[in-house]
Amino acid sequence: MNETRDTVRQAVVLVSAIVAVVGAFIGSGAAGGTPIQDAAGGALAADATPIAPGGPAFAIWTPIYAGLLAYAVWQSLPKQRADERQRRLGYPIAVSLILNAAWILSIQFGFLAASVPIIAGLLVVLVWAFRITLASRPKNLVETIVADGTVGLYLGWVCVATAANITALLVASGFRGFGLGADAWAVVIVAVAGLVGVLVAIRGNGRLAPAVSLSWGLAWVAVARLTGDLLSAPAGIAAIVAVVVVVFVTVALRIRNSRSAGSPKVVSA
Repeated sequence: MNETRDTVRQAVVLVSAIVAVVGAFIGSGAAGGTPIQDAAGGALAADATPIAPGGPAFAIWTPIYAGLLAYAVWQSLPKQRADERQRRLGYPIAVSLILNAAWILSIQFGFLAASVPIIAGLLVVLVWAFRITLASRPKNLVETIVADGTVGLYLGWVCVATAANITALLVASGFRGFGLGADAWAVVIVAVAGLVGVLVAIRGNGRLAPAVSLSWGLAWVAVARLTGDLLSAPAGIAAIVAVVVVVFVTVALRIRNSRSAGSPKVVSA
């Protein structure tokens, strides 16, 4: 009975990964569709809101999708079938993949309002998966990269994407900011994103992957605001400060925990 359940789980993760990658291919516009940044009336374009990342930021999806595909294949191997860690991690990753595809569809069909609860749900699921990776150590370097590393990159980027998505909906809905200017709101939202990065670093004892992708996203927010079509020096400077703080806290915690733990055989991502 357990073997059947494990086989089903492995198949679900693998199929979900294929669905998500196909959805990403369509969403990129490579199949003749509308690129995400141009869909939904351009609400997610690099110059649509003060915290929209610059276009090159989305290159982070390449290692994320590569990691997700690698994990889907790796976890489907017989050796991982009855692995307790994969039993707990498999379905959260599968759900995140389906939500990812659903988010792309919502944007492609112009349902910007629907995209926010979807990406919020994706963020919650990734927090769940991240907590699972924290509960036990990976067994080897391969698992560290394809499981822990991929989940971390995925989580860090989706933190930034969620903030950008919510802001895009507010701007598209005509939100006036209760008297605060766009620059002030941008600084507040970037500060919140930076705080989330610090909390993830603390909870993850200096995990590098979430900090890398979250900092990558915020760095491209800074580039877009300081050199792009929608200029905002306050937002750009706030994003730079957030990146510095997140990286500093993550590295400091990483060094401290490495020293206190000695030299573990497998280093978590």
